[in-house]
Formats: sequence, C-alpha cells, structure tokens
Amino acid sequence: MVINSRTGRKAKLLLRTLAAVILIVPISAHAVIWPTSPKLQAKSWAMIDARSGQMVESHNPNMELPPASLTKMMTLYLAFEALKQGRLSLNTHVSVSKKAWKIGGSTMFLDPRMHPTVGQLLHGIATYSGNDACIALAENMEGSQSTFVERMNAKARELGMLHTHFVNATGFPVAGHYSSAGDMVLLGAALWRDFPKQYKLFSEKAYTFNGRMQPNRNRLLWTMPDADGIKTGHTKEAGYCLVGSAQKGNTRFVAAVFGTKSDRARAQQTRILLQFGFNHFITMRPSERDIRRQVEVFEGTKNYVWLKPASNVWVTVPKGSESSLSFRLRYDAPLKAPIRKNQKLGVIDAMITGKNGKKTVILSFPMVAANAIEQASWISRQWDGVRLWLRRTSSNAIKRVTDESESKSKTSSGAK
Repeated sequence: MVINSRTGRKAKLLLRTLAAVILIVPISAHAVIWPTSPKLQAKSWAMIDARSGQMVESHNPNMELPPASLTKMMTLYLAFEALKQGRLSLNTHVSVSKKAWKIGGSTMFLDPRMHPTVGQLLHGIATYSGNDACIALAENMEGSQSTFVERMNAKARELGMLHTHFVNATGFPVAGHYSSAGDMVLLGAALWRDFPKQYKLFSEKAYTFNGRMQPNRNRLLWTMPDADGIKTGHTKEAGYCLVGSAQKGNTRFVAAVFGTKSDRARAQQTRILLQFGFNHFITMRPSERDIRRQVEVFEGTKNYVWLKPASNVWVTVPKGSESSLSFRLRYDAPLKAPIRKNQKLGVIDAMITGKNGKKTVILSFPMVAANAIEQASWISRQWDGVRLWLRRTSSNAIKRVTDESESKSKTSSGAK
C-alpha cells in the first residue's frame, strides 16, 4: 500500500512518528490467531520479547501501582549507564551517609564507618535489594537522592515509560511514586539490551558482604532453569511483585507481575507467564532480502532507492504461524530527491495470516534509505514533473471510468 503524497502535513508528521519507533499492535487486534491467555492471580501483568519489543501478553499493563523495590531496576540502569560512559568506576569507594545508614527495610547493613566500592553496592542492590546501597549510590552519583530521582524520571520518559513516576531511588511507598507492569517490562528489556555485561548481576543467587551472606529473593533463579533475573519487590501497599526474564534460543521474554499475595505466589505466577510464552511463541530474525525494498525516486540522479530496516529486525509469532509471516511496505509517495543515506522513508508491516486467510499486522518498524541520491539537473526535474502529472492524470481517468462503470452496474441491477 502506498500513502498518497497529497495527504498533507498530518500524514507526513504521522509517518515520521511511526518511523521513529517500532510499533506494537495490541494483542486484542489478533485475538482470533493469538493463543488463549493464562489467568493469573495478580492485579496486573505484562510480557514482551526483549529482542522484538512485542507485547505478547498483558492484563491491565498500564495500571499505575506502587512498584516497591522494582524501582531499583532504574537505579541500577543509571549506574550501569554511568559505568558504560566512564563516569563511574567499579573500584571507587563510596561514603555512607546517616540517611543511608538509617533507611531500614532490606539492607546491606552499611554504616558510616564503611566505604564500600561501587561494585559492592551494585551487588547489594541487585542481590540483596539493599535500600542503604541505593541511597549511598544515588548520593555518590548526583550529590543527593532528589537530584538522582530527577534523572530517573528523565530516563523513564526516554525509554517510553509513560505510566511511571519516581519519588525515591528505593521504592519506599510514598504518594506519587508509581509504575506499571507494561513500563517495567520495557525497563527490564532495556537493562538486558543496553548492558549485557552488567545484566549478569541479576542471576546471582547470593552475595557475601562484610562476612554476611544473603540470598537473592528471586525464586525463579532456583525453580526455572532458563531464568536469569531480574528483580523482586514487596511492600504492604504494592503486594508481592516480580520482573522475571528467561531465554530459550532466540526468544527472550521479560515478564512483570504486580500485586500477588505472597513471595511464593509472585514466583509461581511469573513462571506461568514465562512458560506460556515459551510454549506458544517463537522469535525469528527475517533475512534482509525478505525486508529490503526498491522504491521509485523522482527528480534525482538515480531512478530507484533501496530501503532497508533502520536496525536489526526480530519478529515474535505464535508457533505454527512462522510460514505465514509476510511483509508489506508503506511509504509517502512519490519520493523526491535529494535523499540522505539512512533517511527514514517508510514503514514495514510484519503480518501473519490467520485460518480465515486474513492478514494481521503484528509489528511495524521503520525503513531508511540504503544510499544517498542527489537532486538531478533542472531539466531532469522538469521532465519528472511532467511524468508525475501524466501519471496522476491517467490514474484519475481510470478511477473515473471505474466509478462510472460501477455506478451503471448498480443502476442496472436495481432496474431488474
């Protein structure tokens, strides 16, 4: 399908928006071909494939609820980012303030006499869920927890977490501190995608600091062989929450479950969700030749441009529908030079075919120019203008003839 160039500024703005991000089609759009959803004992849940970014299962994914210690996933994201950018070192020793010492809840048992390293704090947050470690790290990185929280909220917006607002770095319950299952799976996927080295911390079953060993509270690490993270959370207000992740082959699911009734229940419900995903879905990487498209260009030094995906493409489909996967290009025609290399020019829809033969879009992703095309000479541009005018004129004429034929056919049918 080609989008007509005369759709105007609104259509162009929409295309730019579509090309900026991968688009996910809601599950309800393909209820006929999608596996039957499991019923969990929780307030809300969501699950995405971290490679494709597709939400394959959810219930109240945008419900804004207290996230408890799931908050610490964002605290760790900012620390991992600072390490990656060279603004933080694992071997740097950190001071422990009285505020960090007295925070309470789950802790590393820090006190102001200690000077733990950043690396030790990261273990303490990922494995112990240490509130004192979060405060010490936040104060070391930004000078105060409040300034650190500003960065947490800015990063949440950057990652597309539209139903999240942080007030502290620990997850302590307070008015205005909330997130959602849908946002937390986005954050979990981002941790795995952006920091593969540091992500291994989440699979640590226990850690010893200052002679004291504490276990990871994530029961999935013991009960699900493929699980390798990510974070638990619990307060009276939030109930028991868990963001879990596991991988089989190329399929990497991140699942979030909010508001279960016990430590054991959150692990059971998250495991049910992850196993549902692995039993019914598979993630594939289409070959580039299946996705690349050649598109006509006007007023340029070349007549065609190749379009390619803006980034690596992965598609998650129900098992058994792999052979029905197909791709459809949409773009704003006609394309006119000049065209920059990697300029976003269209969108590819990934579709699967149901038993009724109907194609359903399950994922859309942006397409960019594989090469640049310079603007042609004045004479060539004028000739292309004439060609476009002739093409539109003949197209309109054919449409008028078709419309008149259909009108006569309907009139004749009514006379009978």
